[in-house]
Amino acid sequence: MINTFLRENTIAAGILAVIRVYLGWSWMTAGWGKITGGGFDAAGYLNGALANPVANKATGAAVYPTYNAFIEGVALPNVGMINFLIPWGEFLVGLGLILGCLTTAAMFFGLMMNFMFMFAGTVSTNPWMILIGVIILAAGANAGKYGADYYVLPYLRKVTKLGANREITNNVA
Repeated sequence: MINTFLRENTIAAGILAVIRVYLGWSWMTAGWGKITGGGFDAAGYLNGALANPVANKATGAAVYPTYNAFIEGVALPNVGMINFLIPWGEFLVGLGLILGCLTTAAMFFGLMMNFMFMFAGTVSTNPWMILIGVIILAAGANAGKYGADYYVLPYLRKVTKLGANREITNNVA
């Protein structure tokens, strides 16, 4: 019932548009600040997350050992790429949400970044952003109904022929 409301109701689409723009602004300004600040370097953050991982209070063991392995084996050796991906990823997620363009894809990648920050032990606004993001993601295309998705998604369905496959499936049923 709630999922149907989120995915199909025009009032929900309007509420989601406001929420989407708010969250998009948060993402976009965070990314823009890193892009124009000139001194963004994730190496210190990554080294700090590795040196002081999220740990079980009783045993002291790392709670997310695979994430720590990712930092050590992938992120730190490629910190230059991470220094590019995080600011531009934040900015583009925000832009996608504000414009309502490829909203579910933007929100998916925004959620992935939020979870990566949480795995490193940074709480900050991440739980709030995850909660809002899950609602937007659950709403699917309705979250971008009052945005560019209104035009972009039908075009993409036509170009990729996903719409044709749906018609065939609907005719068979």
